[in-house]
Amino acid sequence: MTLCISLSARPSNNGTRFHNFLYEELGLNWIYKAFAPTDLANAIAGVRGLGIRGCAVSMPYKEDVIALVDRMDASASAIDSVNTIVNDSGVLTAYNTDYTAIAQLIERNAIDPASSVLVRGSGGMAKATAAAFRDAGFSRVTIVARNEESGASLAELYGFGWQAEVGDSTADVLVNVTPIGMAGGPEADSLSFTEEAVAVANVVFDVVALPAETPLVKAGRAAGKTVISGAEVATIQALEQFVLYTGVTPTPEQVAAAEQFTRAQ
Repeated sequence: MTLCISLSARPSNNGTRFHNFLYEELGLNWIYKAFAPTDLANAIAGVRGLGIRGCAVSMPYKEDVIALVDRMDASASAIDSVNTIVNDSGVLTAYNTDYTAIAQLIERNAIDPASSVLVRGSGGMAKATAAAFRDAGFSRVTIVARNEESGASLAELYGFGWQAEVGDSTADVLVNVTPIGMAGGPEADSLSFTEEAVAVANVVFDVVALPAETPLVKAGRAAGKTVISGAEVATIQALEQFVLYTGVTPTPEQVAAAEQFTRAQ
């Protein structure tokens, strides 16, 4: 049996259900398990030493794992952020499928590149998000992050603006790339942008996947906005990971069934 895992500060069942459903659907003798590591370096050493085939990496480890892998694929090195590690006989190669997911969702929802955008967050996922918006032709983007060093650096990297707090700022597109609204966290019931900002926005985008209906997603739906959820991000990036791990590409019907199974939890 082949093992794949995920590492996150607050593991969810999304990846576990998605991958395991497809393993069973495709008759693969594989299994996927989620972990909350107490020691990241030892966890990655375990991936190498135990022959674990694949390892998904979630907040807050997307940047910290860079020093622990052997190779960086262009998808990860371009933005200095990792969400996927593939183990080939002890050689660990890092990838980033978050970027692909964000880029696809921007295109799928036909978001106008002329839109103003507020991106709240400055970690590894925020890097993937900012890069995807930049590459899609957006220029009116502001990074909102209390950490001036990481926030201002990210903004400068892509030619965007930076500010420390949301305050009374509004924009056409709101993107939450922080743990605000994440189940099990200290701000699980908090709204990452103000109600006034949601009212003004055209698009509300929350990358938090657990729960699928975060406070921001609920507020966006209630206000009749175009809503993009973290569950959608999770499905796309997980599919990319699945292909990297197994070398098998499921059919669209199989992916849809896996997504439905995942959301039914």
